Amino acid sequence: MKKPLVPIITILALVMIGSFAWTAFSPGPYDDFAQCLVDSDVTFYGAFWCENCDTQKQLFGKSEKKLPYVECSPTNGQGQLQVCQDAGIEAYPTWEFADGSREVGTQTLDTLAERSGCVLP
Repeated sequence: MKKPLVPIITILALVMIGSFAWTAFSPGPYDDFAQCLVDSDVTFYGAFWCENCDTQKQLFGKSEKKLPYVECSPTNGQGQLQVCQDAGIEAYPTWEFADGSREVGTQTLDTLAERSGCVLP
């Protein structure tokens, strides 16, 4: 009776592993948009402890990993990294565009598309 269960369990395990791999490595819905932001010299300054930065990242879903993100906080959460000091970043999130203009706070994807010239999917 136990032998018929082995192939079923093996098949179920393979299906689960395949499903996980597909989900983990499949492209995000905004990958091209995020890459366009990078290519358009847009920079997203934030801090790991910033709730609004997390909200901003969540708008991109799996495509978050492609964002032109610069971390401004040291690992201890105190102070600001030199790269952000040099850029004059005073609040998070801050989006800086190729023309040097900035938007502070969580931005909609439509606003980012309009400001960057990138097309939303």
